[in-house]
Formats: sequence, structure tokens, C-alpha cells
Amino acid sequence: MPLPLQLAIKPIESPSIGPWYKGFEPRVEILPKGWDGIDGMPLQSDILVQHDVAVKVRDGCTLYCDIFRPADSGPGNKIPAIVAWSPFGKKYNSEGLLVHLPWRVGVRKDELSGLAKFEAPDPATFCARGYAVVNVDSRGAGDSDGSMVIMGSQEAEDGYDFIESLARMDWCTGNIGLAGNSHLAIVQWFIAALRPPSLKAIAPWEGAADLYREQFVRGGAWDSGLFDFITQHIIRGRHGMEDFAEMYKRSPLQNDYWKDKRANIKNINIPAYITASYSTALHTMGAIRGYLEVDNPNVWLRWTSTQEWHDIWAVPESIQELGDFFDRYLKGIKNDWERTPKVRMTVLKFGNEDPVYPINLEDYPVPNTDYRKLYLTSQNKLSANPPTEEGHISYNSEGNSQEFVSFNHTFMEKTQLVGLPKAIIYVSCDEFDDLTLYVLLRKLDCNGEPMFNLNIPWHRAPVARIEDIEEKDQAAVILYMGPLGILRASHRNIDESKSLHPQYPFHPHDREEKITPGTVVKLEIGIWAMGIEYQAGESISVQISGNFPLIAEYRDGSEIPPLEVKNRGRHKIHFGGEYPSHVILPFI
Repeated sequence: MPLPLQLAIKPIESPSIGPWYKGFEPRVEILPKGWDGIDGMPLQSDILVQHDVAVKVRDGCTLYCDIFRPADSGPGNKIPAIVAWSPFGKKYNSEGLLVHLPWRVGVRKDELSGLAKFEAPDPATFCARGYAVVNVDSRGAGDSDGSMVIMGSQEAEDGYDFIESLARMDWCTGNIGLAGNSHLAIVQWFIAALRPPSLKAIAPWEGAADLYREQFVRGGAWDSGLFDFITQHIIRGRHGMEDFAEMYKRSPLQNDYWKDKRANIKNINIPAYITASYSTALHTMGAIRGYLEVDNPNVWLRWTSTQEWHDIWAVPESIQELGDFFDRYLKGIKNDWERTPKVRMTVLKFGNEDPVYPINLEDYPVPNTDYRKLYLTSQNKLSANPPTEEGHISYNSEGNSQEFVSFNHTFMEKTQLVGLPKAIIYVSCDEFDDLTLYVLLRKLDCNGEPMFNLNIPWHRAPVARIEDIEEKDQAAVILYMGPLGILRASHRNIDESKSLHPQYPFHPHDREEKITPGTVVKLEIGIWAMGIEYQAGESISVQISGNFPLIAEYRDGSEIPPLEVKNRGRHKIHFGGEYPSHVILPFI
């Protein structure tokens, strides 16, 4: 049941006739083989399109979908369906956000037919493989009834009802899969956890699983990130959308509302093909939890070497594999899918080199990982031995200060760090009763200069070197700086019984424990997963600051007003003696 509480609703733009919305017009048409509606990828086969198909869910709301299926499908030739679920519009909008992103994240126009919804599989490809692709306008999106809700029990129930209605349509075998990345992946955790009988397999590619801890309030610090940008450019509806910022103002701590935004992955019991990457600022830890918690032996985890939208649309091997996975679990084809390695890892080299991929593994985290402690020292270095003398170093934490302190370690031989890093930091602040700490792991070249990783293949980039990327194109979707950990001191409490791994503590975020100004407090900070290779002479730099240190998620330059005071004054990082600040790194 949806939660018995009042949701804050904010206005959003209504759909208007244009390139991505053609108006509400229920009809059926056949797009012939070779159709090329956006000067992109021509259709490989005839596709029957049912526009604006109505499906009513249990509370009476009507949701609308577009159904793309092979022209020869029907009661005498039933097929399975792949559902793409989101509020991003049903058709023609795969281009909708790409045009706002640097270099289209490496996706060529001729790699999309124009029928795909944003972040979803392309009907042109999957109809040719004998599937229906069903693009849904979720509650409140487009012409669908109701106010738009994002994840949680309401969207899960809607998805359950929709899938069971779809399975009864006369052209459908009754076997349904869910696919897509980001929003389309996140929602799969919630829907699948309700176990709709006709849902036979999911493919959550890059899907967070806890909107508080992984998206909006990571570490206890509010950040709406890319969501506002997507809302501005692609989300449209007639009855408003759930207002996360207002709900956070009402309750910055965990309550029933925020608990409803954490998927119960342990209740999922069907095959899952999961992807993860390091470059996302949202989805890494959700993908890991999915791999560890789905209650089915048929679960695969692939670490992509590229940005998620590039992977789903521009990597032929990825598209082929998604089809093979659904062939096995929606069509029952014996295609040796089970021989696919359970975990395929990517290790990034940064700079102008391509990643190492694939590295086939038996499990994740990597078995027999050597978790080593490296201690912060007064020489701004990391040492295998804890310093005996106490010391501290400080930085300005206020406003938009980008001041930070760093502690470095240089590798004497080629080294790979793959898995879950963690930081134990002792910190104080004389001017305030709380503080927010950001711990970033950066790679430095042999000259001590910070490095970036390009999130698309170099052969798709219009430049030859990182140094040649113009400032206007330096966005998080293109450039990765390194894994980040965030924690607000007043949220430092840990529930070890719910921790994903000893290296990744679970913070309940259900209380505030303010600190007395000037008092040293210990923070245990889980840092998002890493997979980085270092050559002899290259270094890892632990950079600690009071403000978000990464390139901001791609925005239009407008400032988002803060919802709270995160920091005041200077933070003191303590080390040595009674304050053994250190990081624990995963050596393999």
C-alpha cells in the first residue's frame, strides 16, 4: 500500500506539441522496414505501433503506454514483452537529453532509431529479435493520470498492475522483462520486489536502490544533482511531481517516507542482469547491493567501461548480451547464457589510456582482497605505520570553498585497487556543532598532477587528449575524478547489522548527534567502489574537504540554493597517537 502521508507536489511543465510529443492520439500504425523518422538508424523490420494504450491500475488511475511489436505478432504469434518504465516520455525522446550533453556522450545519431525513450532499449533492435518493447508513461507523466511519484511503494504497485495487465494481452506470451538504466533501472528493484507473477527477468543497468543514501541525501548531506536538470529538460506532466526538496525540509532524517524509497532487494527472486560503473554519481552501490541481495542463483554483474547511456545505445556487444539474456529467460532458449562469467570487472587506467576490460571474476567483492591500512601523517603522506605523534591540518569549509588537504602514497610497482575503500577520519571544528566531510580518492600521474578518466571510448571522442577537452565540455558524464565518500558528523551512527560489507558501513540517518565545537569526533566513511590501476611512480591522493569536490553533474549553470548550513569555519583533520586517521584500500 502507498504510504498514508501527504506528499509535497511541485509544478512541472505540461507536455506540448514538439519533436518529442505528438499529442494524445490513440491509434495503430505500421512503420515499414527502412523507416527513418529522425534521420538516424533505419528500422530493420516492420513494426506495429499501438499509440497511447490505456491500462488502469488498482486505484483507478489510467496509465498510457506505447507498444512497439513485430508487425506479424498477434494471437497466433505471441511474443514476450520488455517494459521500459519511467516518467521520461513514451517515444521519440532518446535524443531529448543527448543533445544537451557534451559530445552526445559518444552516441552517434545513426545508432538510434528515434523510437527509444530516454535510457531505454531501442524498439528497432528488439522488435527485430521478436520482442515487444512497451514504453510506459508512469503515473503523472505525459497524459497518464495522477501526480507524478518517483520510486517507492506507489510506483511499485503501479508496475505490478501494469505488468499483469500486459501479460493478458492477446499478443503476449505472458512473459515480461524490465530493462533500461538509471530511473528505468532503479524502478526495477521496487517493482520486482513485489513479485508480479508475469515478471520473469530484470535487467537493471546502473540502478541506485536507496534514494536517500545514494541520490538525494548521500552521507546525510542534501544534493539534488542531475535530477533537477533532467526534470527541466525531459520530464513533463499535467498534475505536478513529487517534491523531494520539500519532503527533505519536512524530514531531513529517516522516516516512513524515506524508508519507502529504499528497495527491498532481498525479496527479488528472479534472474537479474545487473551493470555497474565507477563513473556514475548515483548507481554504483545500488548495483552492488543488487548483486549481493537478489534471492536467485541466476544473477550477473558487469562493470561497464563507459558511461551508462553510451553503454546501452552505442556498444553492440552490450545490446547483443541484453538480447541473449532475455532470450534465455523470456523465451526459454538454451543459448548457454549461464556460462557468462558471474562478474566481469573493469579497471580504469585514467589519462589517455583505455580501461582494462573484461576481467572475469568468480564473485564480488573480489575474493582474497588484501585490505591494507594507510595512515595519514604530518608530511601529507600515507604510511603503512601509524604515526606516534599527534598532529592536525585544517582547511576552510565554508561557502563554495574548494580548499582541501591531501595525503599521498606513490606506488613502486604496478598495482590494482579494486573493491570497496573506507576512511576512518578524526575531525573537529571550533566554530560549529556539525560538519560534513568529503573524502575523494584521486589518481596522480608521475609528476604529481591529478588525472581524469574519460567515460567514453577514446575513438568516440573529438579530442586526442584529456588536456584538450574544452571547459564547456568538462562535465561529470564525460570525466571521472575518482571514488568519493560523504558523511555528516551528526549522522555518524552505524548499524552494523545492516552494513553491506565491513568496508561499507550502514548509517541509519535516524537521529542527529551534534558535536561540541572543538571536540574531536571519529567518522567512519564508506567510499564508493573503485577499480583503478596504478603504474610505478603514479600515486593515490586522499583529498579531504568540506564541499562537493567533483565536477558537478551536468547542469545549466543555475545555482541551486542550499537547504541547510553544512559547514562553518575551518575543519581540523587529526592524525597520529590517539587519532589514527587512515584509509583502508582494496589491493588485489
